[in-house]
Amino acid sequence: MPVTLDRIQSWLNEWAPPETAEVWDNPGLLVRAGDASAPVTGAVCALDVTPDTIEFAKAHGCSLIVSHHPVIFHALKALDGRDAAAAALAAGVSVLSAHTNLDKARGGVCETLAVALGLSDIRPEGAFCYVGRLAQPLPLCDFARAAARSLGAHVQYTAGLAHKPVQTVAAVSGAGGDLWADAVAAGADCLLTGEAGHHDYLDAAARGLPIVAAGHWATERMIAGVLAQRLGRAFPALAVYAFEGREPVAFAAPQA
Repeated sequence: MPVTLDRIQSWLNEWAPPETAEVWDNPGLLVRAGDASAPVTGAVCALDVTPDTIEFAKAHGCSLIVSHHPVIFHALKALDGRDAAAAALAAGVSVLSAHTNLDKARGGVCETLAVALGLSDIRPEGAFCYVGRLAQPLPLCDFARAAARSLGAHVQYTAGLAHKPVQTVAAVSGAGGDLWADAVAAGADCLLTGEAGHHDYLDAAARGLPIVAAGHWATERMIAGVLAQRLGRAFPALAVYAFEGREPVAFAAPQA
Protein backbone atom coordinates (compact mmCIF):
# COMPACT_ATOMS: atom_id res chain seq x y z
CA MET A 1 0.00 0.00 0.00
CA PRO A 2 1.53 3.37 -0.98
CA VAL A 3 2.34 5.87 1.74
CA THR A 4 0.08 8.83 1.02
CA LEU A 5 -0.33 12.25 2.58
CA ASP A 6 -3.76 11.17 3.85
CA ARG A 7 -2.26 8.19 5.67
CA ILE A 8 0.52 10.25 7.25
CA GLN A 9 -1.94 12.91 8.39
CA SER A 10 -4.17 10.26 9.96
CA TRP A 11 -1.15 8.80 11.77
CA LEU A 12 -0.07 12.21 13.11
CA ASN A 13 -3.62 13.08 14.17
CA GLU A 14 -3.82 9.86 16.18
CA TRP A 15 -0.62 10.72 18.06
CA ALA A 16 -1.34 14.44 18.50
CA PRO A 17 -5.09 15.01 17.96
CA PRO A 18 -5.61 18.44 16.37
CA GLU A 19 -8.63 19.10 18.60
CA THR A 20 -6.23 19.27 21.58
CA ALA A 21 -4.44 22.29 20.07
CA GLU A 22 -5.01 25.72 21.58
CA VAL A 23 -7.83 27.73 20.00
CA TRP A 24 -5.37 30.30 18.62
CA ASP A 25 -3.21 27.66 16.98
CA ASN A 26 -3.15 26.49 13.35
CA PRO A 27 -2.03 22.85 13.04
CA GLY A 28 -2.85 20.56 10.14
CA LEU A 29 -2.17 20.20 6.44
CA LEU A 30 -1.22 23.80 5.66
CA VAL A 31 0.34 23.35 2.22
CA ARG A 32 -0.97 20.71 -0.16
CA ALA A 33 1.16 20.41 -3.26
CA GLY A 34 -0.84 17.96 -5.34
CA ASP A 35 -3.24 15.14 -4.60
CA ALA A 36 -3.35 14.05 -0.95
CA SER A 37 -3.96 10.47 -2.09
CA ALA A 38 -0.78 10.40 -4.23
CA PRO A 39 2.31 8.56 -2.89
CA VAL A 40 4.70 10.65 -0.78
CA THR A 41 8.23 10.43 -2.16
CA GLY A 42 9.87 11.09 1.19
CA ALA A 43 9.39 13.17 4.34
CA VAL A 44 11.54 15.71 6.16
CA CYS A 45 10.76 16.22 9.86
CA ALA A 46 11.68 19.67 11.10
CA LEU A 47 11.06 22.26 13.78
CA ASP A 48 10.63 25.14 11.31
CA VAL A 49 9.86 25.46 7.63
CA THR A 50 12.60 27.73 6.31
CA PRO A 51 14.30 28.11 2.91
CA ASP A 52 16.95 25.68 4.19
CA THR A 53 14.29 23.12 5.13
CA ILE A 54 12.67 23.36 1.70
CA GLU A 55 16.06 23.04 -0.06
CA PHE A 56 16.87 20.01 2.07
CA ALA A 57 13.54 18.40 1.09
CA LYS A 58 14.17 19.09 -2.60
CA ALA A 59 17.73 17.78 -2.44
CA HIS A 60 16.53 14.52 -0.89
CA GLY A 61 13.59 14.07 -3.23
CA CYS A 62 10.97 14.57 -0.51
CA SER A 63 7.47 15.78 -1.29
CA LEU A 64 6.50 16.37 2.37
CA ILE A 65 7.72 18.37 5.35
CA VAL A 66 6.29 17.46 8.75
CA SER A 67 6.95 20.48 10.98
CA HIS A 68 6.28 21.45 14.56
CA HIS A 69 5.82 25.17 13.97
CA PRO A 70 2.95 25.89 11.56
CA VAL A 71 4.17 27.25 8.25
CA ILE A 72 1.04 29.45 8.26
CA PHE A 73 0.31 30.84 11.71
CA HIS A 74 -1.41 34.20 11.32
CA ALA A 75 -4.05 34.97 8.73
CA LEU A 76 -2.54 35.66 5.31
CA LYS A 77 -3.71 38.85 3.61
CA ALA A 78 -1.20 38.71 0.77
CA LEU A 79 1.15 36.15 -0.77
CA ASP A 80 4.84 36.67 -1.38
CA GLY A 81 7.04 34.11 -3.10
CA ARG A 82 9.61 34.57 -0.35
CA ASP A 83 7.16 33.36 2.32
CA ALA A 84 7.81 29.79 3.43
CA ALA A 85 4.33 28.52 2.56
CA ALA A 86 4.46 29.96 -0.96
CA ALA A 87 8.03 28.70 -1.46
CA ALA A 88 7.06 25.18 -0.38
CA LEU A 89 4.10 25.16 -2.75
CA ALA A 90 6.26 26.40 -5.63
CA ALA A 91 8.75 23.62 -4.87
CA GLY A 92 6.00 20.99 -4.94
CA VAL A 93 6.43 20.22 -1.23
CA SER A 94 3.44 19.76 1.07
CA VAL A 95 3.61 20.85 4.72
CA LEU A 96 1.88 19.09 7.61
CA SER A 97 2.26 20.80 10.99
CA ALA A 98 1.51 19.76 14.57
CA HIS A 99 2.06 22.55 17.09
CA THR A 100 0.47 22.85 20.53
CA ASN A 101 -1.21 19.48 20.02
CA LEU A 102 2.28 17.95 19.69
CA ASP A 103 3.59 20.01 22.63
CA LYS A 104 0.98 18.37 24.84
CA ALA A 105 1.04 14.82 23.46
CA ARG A 106 2.75 11.97 25.29
CA GLY A 107 6.14 11.55 23.69
CA GLY A 108 5.75 15.00 22.14
CA VAL A 109 7.79 18.16 22.45
CA CYS A 110 7.45 18.93 26.16
CA GLU A 111 8.04 15.35 27.27
CA THR A 112 11.00 15.09 24.87
CA LEU A 113 12.50 18.15 26.60
CA ALA A 114 12.02 16.54 30.02
CA VAL A 115 13.82 13.42 28.80
CA ALA A 116 16.67 15.51 27.34
CA LEU A 117 17.16 17.10 30.76
CA GLY A 118 17.72 13.68 32.29
CA LEU A 119 14.59 13.75 34.45
CA SER A 120 13.03 10.56 35.80
CA ASP A 121 9.47 9.71 36.90
CA ILE A 122 8.18 12.09 34.22
CA ARG A 123 4.46 12.85 34.33
CA PRO A 124 2.15 15.38 32.67
CA GLU A 125 0.80 18.15 34.90
CA GLY A 126 -1.67 20.54 33.31
CA ALA A 127 -1.85 21.11 29.57
CA PHE A 128 1.84 21.61 28.79
CA CYS A 129 3.96 20.90 31.88
CA TYR A 130 5.87 17.65 32.12
CA VAL A 131 7.30 17.24 35.61
CA GLY A 132 10.16 14.97 36.60
CA ARG A 133 12.98 14.60 39.11
CA LEU A 134 16.73 14.98 39.01
CA ALA A 135 18.80 12.15 40.48
CA GLN A 136 19.88 14.50 43.25
CA PRO A 137 19.16 18.10 44.27
CA LEU A 138 21.30 20.82 42.71
CA PRO A 139 21.56 24.53 43.39
CA LEU A 140 19.64 26.38 40.69
CA CYS A 141 22.81 27.86 39.20
CA ASP A 142 24.34 24.38 38.85
CA PHE A 143 21.14 22.96 37.36
CA ALA A 144 21.12 25.81 34.83
CA ARG A 145 24.69 24.99 33.81
CA ALA A 146 23.83 21.30 33.49
CA ALA A 147 20.79 22.17 31.35
CA ALA A 148 22.98 24.35 29.14
CA ARG A 149 25.29 21.39 28.54
CA SER A 150 22.44 18.94 27.93
CA LEU A 151 20.66 21.22 25.47
CA GLY A 152 23.70 22.88 23.91
CA ALA A 153 22.11 26.18 24.84
CA HIS A 154 22.70 29.63 26.27
CA VAL A 155 20.71 29.67 29.51
CA GLN A 156 19.26 32.42 31.70
CA TYR A 157 17.91 31.88 35.19
CA THR A 158 16.38 33.75 38.12
CA ALA A 159 19.31 35.50 39.78
CA GLY A 160 17.70 36.01 43.18
CA LEU A 161 17.15 32.26 43.65
CA ALA A 162 20.50 31.11 42.25
CA HIS A 163 21.26 28.84 45.22
CA LYS A 164 17.80 27.38 45.78
CA PRO A 165 17.96 23.55 45.78
CA VAL A 166 16.26 22.11 42.69
CA GLN A 167 15.18 18.50 42.25
CA THR A 168 11.60 18.49 40.90
CA VAL A 169 11.59 20.26 37.53
CA ALA A 170 8.69 21.35 35.33
CA ALA A 171 9.58 21.35 31.62
CA VAL A 172 7.64 23.38 29.05
CA SER A 173 9.15 23.69 25.59
CA GLY A 174 9.14 26.95 23.65
CA ALA A 175 7.55 30.09 25.04
CA GLY A 176 6.31 28.70 28.36
CA GLY A 177 7.35 31.33 30.88
CA ASP A 178 3.76 32.42 31.46
CA LEU A 179 2.93 28.89 32.68
CA TRP A 180 4.90 29.31 35.89
CA ALA A 181 1.69 28.97 37.96
CA ASP A 182 1.21 25.46 36.56
CA ALA A 183 4.71 24.59 37.74
CA VAL A 184 3.92 25.94 41.21
CA ALA A 185 0.68 23.93 41.33
CA ALA A 186 2.61 20.80 40.33
CA GLY A 187 5.01 21.21 43.25
CA ALA A 188 8.03 21.90 41.05
CA ASP A 189 11.18 23.49 42.40
CA CYS A 190 11.74 25.35 39.13
CA LEU A 191 10.40 25.77 35.60
CA LEU A 192 12.65 25.17 32.61
CA THR A 193 11.35 26.57 29.35
CA GLY A 194 12.53 28.25 26.18
CA GLU A 195 11.42 31.82 26.71
CA ALA A 196 10.12 33.84 29.64
CA GLY A 197 9.13 37.48 29.96
CA HIS A 198 10.58 39.91 32.46
CA HIS A 199 7.45 39.86 34.61
CA ASP A 200 7.26 36.06 34.45
CA TYR A 201 10.59 35.95 36.26
CA LEU A 202 9.42 38.48 38.86
CA ASP A 203 5.98 37.00 39.46
CA ALA A 204 7.29 33.44 39.71
CA ALA A 205 10.15 34.44 42.01
CA ALA A 206 7.66 36.11 44.36
CA ARG A 207 6.16 32.62 44.84
CA GLY A 208 9.60 31.06 45.31
CA LEU A 209 9.74 29.51 41.83
CA PRO A 210 12.83 30.18 39.71
CA ILE A 211 12.68 30.05 35.92
CA VAL A 212 15.42 28.71 33.67
CA ALA A 213 15.11 29.82 30.02
CA ALA A 214 17.21 27.94 27.47
CA GLY A 215 15.91 29.43 24.21
CA HIS A 216 12.95 28.46 22.05
CA TRP A 217 14.99 26.58 19.43
CA ALA A 218 17.14 24.71 21.94
CA THR A 219 14.15 23.37 23.87
CA GLU A 220 12.33 22.17 20.76
CA ARG A 221 14.90 21.18 18.12
CA MET A 222 14.98 17.56 19.38
CA ILE A 223 11.45 16.96 18.11
CA ALA A 224 12.77 16.70 14.54
CA GLY A 225 14.56 13.48 15.42
CA VAL A 226 11.65 12.15 17.46
CA LEU A 227 9.21 12.83 14.62
CA ALA A 228 11.52 11.16 12.10
CA GLN A 229 12.04 8.10 14.28
CA ARG A 230 8.33 7.57 14.92
CA LEU A 231 7.30 8.31 11.34
CA GLY A 232 9.92 5.88 10.05
CA ARG A 233 8.66 3.15 12.37
CA ALA A 234 5.06 3.75 11.27
CA PHE A 235 5.95 3.69 7.55
CA PRO A 236 9.10 1.58 7.04
CA ALA A 237 8.95 1.92 3.25
CA LEU A 238 9.10 5.72 3.41
CA ALA A 239 12.38 7.64 3.23
CA VAL A 240 12.35 9.88 6.34
CA TYR A 241 14.91 12.53 7.35
CA ALA A 242 15.36 14.75 10.41
CA PHE A 243 16.39 18.36 9.81
CA GLU A 244 17.08 20.50 12.89
CA GLY A 245 18.26 23.52 10.96
CA ARG A 246 20.18 26.36 12.54
CA GLU A 247 19.36 28.43 15.60
CA PRO A 248 17.94 31.73 14.30
CA VAL A 249 19.41 33.73 17.21
CA ALA A 250 23.05 34.70 17.70
CA PHE A 251 24.57 35.74 21.04
CA ALA A 252 27.18 38.45 21.61
CA ALA A 253 29.28 38.68 24.76
CA PRO A 254 29.91 42.15 26.18
CA GLN A 255 33.39 43.48 25.51
CA ALA A 256 35.63 44.87 28.23
